[in-house]
Order: sequence, then C-alpha cells, then structure tokens
Amino acid sequence: MRSLIVQDNHLSAETLNLLDLDRQGLETYFSAMGEKSFRASQVVQWLHQKGILDVQQMTNISQALRDRLQSETRVHMPEIVYDATSSDGTRKWVLQLDDGNRVETVYIPEDDRGTLCVSSQVGCALDCSFCSTGRQGFNRNLTTAEIISQVWLATRLIDEEKKPGRKVTNVVLMGMGEPLLNFDNVVRAVHLMMDDFAYGLSKRRVTVSTAGVVPAMDRIGDLLDMRLAVSLHAADDELRNSLVPLNGKYPLRELMAACRRFIDKQNVRSRITFEYVLLDGVNDSDLDAQQLIKLVKGIPALINLIPFNPFTGSGYKTSPRKRVERFYKILADAGLTTVIRRTRGDDIDAACGQLVGQVKDRSRRHRRFEEPRIGMQT
Repeated sequence: MRSLIVQDNHLSAETLNLLDLDRQGLETYFSAMGEKSFRASQVVQWLHQKGILDVQQMTNISQALRDRLQSETRVHMPEIVYDATSSDGTRKWVLQLDDGNRVETVYIPEDDRGTLCVSSQVGCALDCSFCSTGRQGFNRNLTTAEIISQVWLATRLIDEEKKPGRKVTNVVLMGMGEPLLNFDNVVRAVHLMMDDFAYGLSKRRVTVSTAGVVPAMDRIGDLLDMRLAVSLHAADDELRNSLVPLNGKYPLRELMAACRRFIDKQNVRSRITFEYVLLDGVNDSDLDAQQLIKLVKGIPALINLIPFNPFTGSGYKTSPRKRVERFYKILADAGLTTVIRRTRGDDIDAACGQLVGQVKDRSRRHRRFEEPRIGMQT
C-alpha cells in the first residue's frame, strides 16, 4: 500500500497538507494566490476521486502552479501498521499518525452496502463506562486530513480486492472519538465525503454520531444535511448519567429537544438513529423499553439495539439473547422501527465499542483502571 502514498518531499510538518482543505477551503487558498477558484474543483477531483497525490501528475493544472504547490504544500497520510480481515469479511486497519498515536478504521460489508466506520479523535474525550475506547483516555482531535485519509485509503484498498459487491457506499463517524467535539475538522471531512468532485456520497449515506453534545448538534444541523446518530443507551437521567457522563451536562430533556430541532432542519425523509447498547441487568428491562418508547415519541427514529461487546475489566455483561429479543418486541409492537445489530468483526476486535488504537493519554483516565481497587477480592 505504501506505493500509493506520495512522500512529502521533506517539507516540515507545518506545511499545508492539501488533504486538510475541503473544496471551499481550496477556493479560498487559490483565490489568495491570485488563481481562479475552479482550481479547487480540479485539485479535489485529482486527490479524492482519481486518487492522485502527486501534484506533478495533475496535468490540467499549469506547470507553474504545480511547481508552486509542490514547494508550498504537501500531501501526507498516516501509515498503515495493521491490516486484518475477519472471518465475516469485516476489515480493520490501524493507522499510525506522525506523533506516534494510532487510530482504527473498520470496513463492514453487508448485502446491500459497505459501511466504513471512521475515527475522529485519538481516544475519546468522553468517558462512557461501557466503551473500551473511552478507557484508553484522550490525546487530541484528528485533523481533517487524518479523517478523510481513512476514506481515501479504505476506498482504494477495498477496490483493490476486486471482490464483487465490496465497495465503500456508506460512511459512519462512529469510530474512536466524539465527532462533535472535533467540529470543524469533521464538517470539512463530511463536505469532502459528499462532494461530487470527491467521494459523491449522498446525505443518506453519511452518518455523524454523537453522545449528545447539544450546542454542536444545533450547529451541524445548520451546516450539513446528513444522518445523525445519537448514542442514547438509557431513557432516564439517573441511569444515563452513570453510562454516559456527558448527560450530566446535557440531560435527556435538552438532548431530545435538540433532536427535534435537528429533524426540523432536515428534509422530510430524515430520521435519527438512536444507538442503544444492551447491558445485562442494567438497561434491558421491560420498564427500560417502555421508558425508551415514551422518550422518543414524536421523533422519526430508528432504534439500533447493540449487543454489548465485552472487554476485560468492563464490569458489564451481554444481555441474553431472549432478553434482547423481548426488548426488541416491545419496541416493535409500539410501532418503532427497530433493528438488532449483528456483531461484526469481533474476532479482530473491530466490533462496536472495541476500537482502542494506541493513545498517548493526556487525560490520565486510563490510570483509574490500572490502579488496584482496595478491598476487592482476588
């Protein structure tokens, strides 16, 4: 795969990476140097649609401009340090960044689509108690280039397989991190995903997930017409506070109001996906299901029930299959569109909640889980 990646000509890390700019950003860049704005569309198409990273090969651009781009900019991507395919066809990559951190990207093939799960942060700034990514702590936001590079690399690597039906048709920002806490970089990356000169994904095929950063939910609804997924996991504040600590800042009343405002800004066919990880004896009772029905009433919704993927030291167990099916039936009988997510890629640690990468933890959160707990039996 390294043959696909152009070296950055020994330019410094501060040199502008062209992958950090969406088409609007490139238009601003070219206008500032006295070039026509349509150069932006040309460069976006070369980089993302044609996969050409060497500016000298962008033949519909003048030699003088190509030379200037080569001297003033770079095109640089993370290095692939791990590439594995699961028994079910799921494929996972671990990408090493320039600072030594690592993030993970996962491709999930299905009968009618191929979904790419993209990371937006190194680790996660939140601390959801059931998520192994959160246990790793947090280092920093990914740049626009580091986000869109995941799409660039996966698109070409999947195409190289030359297997019928395997291609990237959908992108979900549900990998490592809270996307709405990396707002500007995520918005630029999504612009590229949906740009007809880049990846040309429709608004129904790009999903941004959030644990409920309410102000950013309002902002992104003003800027983008795309799918929104909300990591819900509980239908009452007391329980959600323990599972998703962000709920203490933006409780369910505020979160659901933001969901309604988001829907009002989108087209008439829009809906919100509510992600709900089922934890045995924690949030999977009949009462929990009834509370969930009441909570989402009036919101066009898809309820995505996710069996918990265990990891060492989590303290949680997966809900029994019969309990999952009972929970599903209660929601479906109430008229809610509900699906049970099938666990994919767990044999390569690529399932939901299992992405951990390699995080130089600045939050020191990981230390809480390494220290011995006084009084615990061994």
